[in-house]
Amino acid sequence: MQLQVGMVVEGKVTGITKFGAFVTMPDGKSGLVHISEIANTFVNDVHDYVQEGQTVKVRVLSIADDGKINLSIKKAEEPAPGARPERRAPRAPSSAPRPYASGRQSVPPANGPSGDQSFEDKLKHFMQESDSRMADNKMYSDHRTSRRRK
Repeated sequence: MQLQVGMVVEGKVTGITKFGAFVTMPDGKSGLVHISEIANTFVNDVHDYVQEGQTVKVRVLSIADDGKINLSIKKAEEPAPGARPERRAPRAPSSAPRPYASGRQSVPPANGPSGDQSFEDKLKHFMQESDSRMADNKMYSDHRTSRRRK
């Protein structure tokens, strides 16, 4: 079987390093799954996701002229290039506090029996938050500019 870019094949993990895992395909060729291509989340240790001897599905990302094969485990589950991606419903906005809100967490009270806010209340909250951030940014930039003039 001739490997081609975009193919999904099963292979066996033959070695694990701090930067990825080596996978041997059925035709005997070996390729590297880089640590960034192991999972869709941050991978600190490859051993947390794969073990030596494990059989995994991999997608061929590229084949270099010198024979090096780049593989991906996380893209093996995705549709092939050119295939129609599945449509996903949009996510609802998160009400979790934002880390850049500089300590001010002003959550406006919910109105109405269903807990929904009116558009005007949401707009008012947005404008207050925006004005506060703009003032913080201006103060920070003025402080930096005044330091350079001296």
